[in-house]
Amino acid sequence: MYRAFVHEAVVALEPGGDPRAPGAAVTVELCGGWEHRPPCPLAPHHTAHEPADGPDGYRLRILFAAEPDAEAEVRARITTALGRGGLTGPDGVRTRWRLLAEGPGTPGPEEAEHALRLAGS
Repeated sequence: MYRAFVHEAVVALEPGGDPRAPGAAVTVELCGGWEHRPPCPLAPHHTAHEPADGPDGYRLRILFAAEPDAEAEVRARITTALGRGGLTGPDGVRTRWRLLAEGPGTPGPEEAEHALRLAGS
């Protein structure tokens, strides 16, 4: 049975970088590419970003659902994706970033409904 998990990260984008790129890198890593039919085969997920400290810093919050025994693999793939430090999007534009911090988080009450939808995927 799928359970909801959260992975949090802070990245510093290169000036002018697309703040959606780190989340897109996570999607590519978890789903195997840009094009696939939802839900993601390994871990249905949602990535949100918001500005963090500094002009080019962003805080990522990845809400995902997975079998409990797959949690470590999903987190490792997220770390791999963010640790690559860059992504070329389907439009050919490259965004680079530096991973500053990352680790597990806890789903908040405001995410409960979304977490249930992901876990039911």
